[in-house]
Amino acid sequence: MPASRTVRAWLQEATRLLRGAGLPSPEADARALVEHALNLSRSALLTRAGDVVPGADAARLAELLHRRAGREPLQHLLGEVEWGGVRLRSDPRALVPRPETEWLLHLALEGLQEVVAPRVLDVGTGTGALALGLTHARPDATISATDLSPEALSLARENAERNGLDVTFVEGHLLAGLSGPFDLIVSNPPYLPDADREAADPEVRFDPDLALYAGPDGLDVARPLAAEAAGALALGGLLLLELDPRNASTFAAELRISGWETEVRRDLTGRERFVWARRGA
Repeated sequence: MPASRTVRAWLQEATRLLRGAGLPSPEADARALVEHALNLSRSALLTRAGDVVPGADAARLAELLHRRAGREPLQHLLGEVEWGGVRLRSDPRALVPRPETEWLLHLALEGLQEVVAPRVLDVGTGTGALALGLTHARPDATISATDLSPEALSLARENAERNGLDVTFVEGHLLAGLSGPFDLIVSNPPYLPDADREAADPEVRFDPDLALYAGPDGLDVARPLAAEAAGALALGGLLLLELDPRNASTFAAELRISGWETEVRRDLTGRERFVWARRGA
């Protein structure tokens, strides 16, 4: 597309290109990329629609559109995402923060309502989203976060610095040897069955496999995580997990057999996605 086109013409072309690439939300993605590449606010996108886009900006926008048409995640192209009250850098070092996980943050804050100065552990922190969202909402809390991936932890630390928030990050598997006691252990662990790899959305290719897949039934991480959590929770402490809607109720039933009190909570679309669990007396 020639560089000497207006903002409006670029927006129209971007939408056409992304729709042709089969993206589920071409209009919204096109608008976000045009605003980002041209450094325009939402209102400026309207008021400056007739302006001609300079050549350098046009080239940058064309490159971003090409990458998005190739199904590179929008969050990677924008460089950051607003999530849970904080702004997070998003890149291939960690799983892109998903909107549905914001409801896990909501459930965690709900579970901590009656707890003064809570001690919290976020297992498999990735970008640091849950740990930082909790710290932002509960500055009285002491938050620790673990991850097996040093690359993910480097990103989480950058996000903590970006938001001016204090979280203790620890590299290691699951609880990484941290004994607690914790009032809340929260996690969005890998939870997809291995068989999902072949049919995964194209964007998922840009996420680390380590953050996605967890054995034949998707529970190879959740099971040992719950076992470690059982010995690290304070009296009345809560374990909250986001899982695949296909296996959340199965895992909740397993926990009940092991002596946990459990509930399965639904996400905003009505799917059984979250497991709420306390150790029985």
